[in-house]
Amino acid sequence: MSKENSTNQYNRKKLQDFCGMVYAHDMVSGRWKMLILYKLDKGAMRYTELKKLLPNITERMLTLQLKALEKDGLVKRSVYAEVPVRVEYLLTESALQLSPLWYAMEKWGDDHRRNHNS
Repeated sequence: MSKENSTNQYNRKKLQDFCGMVYAHDMVSGRWKMLILYKLDKGAMRYTELKKLLPNITERMLTLQLKALEKDGLVKRSVYAEVPVRVEYLLTESALQLSPLWYAMEKWGDDHRRNHNS
């Protein structure tokens, strides 16, 4: 985690303003964000459902990534006034536009892995 006024943050902001690809990459970069979005493409899910689909992610990391995705406008968190309280996560319209990209990336990854490892 770098300081808000560090050279790294300054350069990141400049690149984000300069290039849409860098901006998009920053929104979904990291080990878990793209995978969380990919799993939520199937529809709204509760935290425990997501955790089961991502067994190697820690609870802390899943919470942090969901908060970041919500902050960036890619995931919507819905809280239902029930006992116990029910919370669901779903993709926003903006995130749904990325759906064809992650399926294309999955296909490319499967093909590349198969061809590269043969």
